[in-house]
This record gives sequence, C-alpha cells and structure tokens, in this order.
Amino acid sequence: MITYDDFAAVDIRVGTITRAEPFPEARKPAYKLWVDFGGDLGEKRSSAQITAHYTPEALIGRQVLAVVNFPPRQIGKVMSEVLVLGVPDAAGEVVLIGPSHDVPLGGKLF
Repeated sequence: MITYDDFAAVDIRVGTITRAEPFPEARKPAYKLWVDFGGDLGEKRSSAQITAHYTPEALIGRQVLAVVNFPPRQIGKVMSEVLVLGVPDAAGEVVLIGPSHDVPLGGKLF
C-alpha cells in the first residue's frame, strides 16, 4: 500500500504527440513517440507498444498522460524520457489514457 505522498511524488502531465514512427528494432511491435509538454518540459521522447490500436498518423495531435519524472530508460536504440500511460483492453493490447477534451500542455494530474 502507498501513501498519498507517494502518489503525489509521481509527476503525471498532459502532452501532445507531435511525431510517431515505427520502431522496428524493438523486441515487440512498438512506436517511437515525441510528446510535447510545453513550458519548461518541452518535447520528450518515448516508445510504446501501442501498434494494435494506433497508426503513427492517427497518433499525431493526440493528447496523452505520461509520467515525466522517472529517470530516462534505454529501450533498444531509443532513450525513453517519459512513460506514456495506457491500460490493457480485453485482449491485453494497450489503450492510451488521455483527457476527453483538449487541455493546456503540461497540465499536471492532481
């Protein structure tokens, strides 16, 4: 069990995917993502195993939630700077989490 303070330490922000491309070097099918958080965070890179429900073209402009205060993690040839959030559907494929309406970039989950 975690405390509220533990949860509050996780910095979850809203960003907009500005670029997405296939990541053929990944062990499992994935995309390379560039997510703009605006302000002092700017654009960050990530990779995500979201190929079942999304094409790179459909991801552009989509707002997503991501954890922005984990240390960067090397995933193949990509340095992932943020963790884009999603939940599995009934088949175990990832569905992205994002706001239902456009919100300002960098907005923090509270």
